Amino acid sequence: MNAHRINLFARVAATLLAWASLDGAAHLGRAQAQATRDKAVYVLAITDRIRVVIFGEDDLATDARVDAFGNINLPLVGDVHVAGLSVDDAQRLVEKAYREGQYLRKPQATISIAEYAPREVSIQGQVKEPGRFLLPTESTYSVVELVTKAGGFTDIAKGNEVTITHFTPDGKKTVRKVDVESIIQGKSSEKAQDSALKLEPGDIVYVPESII
Repeated sequence: MNAHRINLFARVAATLLAWASLDGAAHLGRAQAQATRDKAVYVLAITDRIRVVIFGEDDLATDARVDAFGNINLPLVGDVHVAGLSVDDAQRLVEKAYREGQYLRKPQATISIAEYAPREVSIQGQVKEPGRFLLPTESTYSVVELVTKAGGFTDIAKGNEVTITHFTPDGKKTVRKVDVESIIQGKSSEKAQDSALKLEPGDIVYVPESII
């Protein structure tokens, strides 16, 4: 009887351990998937120098720098607009250009970045160390991280009305407000690493002064 009970307990323990392992694996998988979604995808920028190779077409391989209009100039097809695109999207666009131009039936393009453009953002106003900050290669900062890197808010900062000014490659300007103070204090549904709070090269962050 004792042996039977020990056997039963061992089976129950093994089952619980298996469930725990499966739950842990599922949790890890969800965490890894979330991390992949949160990871910033590098987009091509003006003055990036890239290498474009078309499989099986050595004479079409070229080094091109993204010009002031966001274009690269490729053999046969001419200008292709790639600024603001991920490498994968740019590859598909190059393939489309050669295919629709009827130069190649099934082009396979590979793009690699030979030289990165200088990538920086700036922060002005009521932070302790305003200035320009270089972004990590193929990554970025959130507005919350930039405020932290700038030494944090001054005593008279209005942290709930921080503005981010962004200029698109075609010159259009957008301005949005972020309640950074609430995010830092954990009072906002937004989180510091949310993709909507990620900065792009050339963005200008401004922290206004609180009017007493």
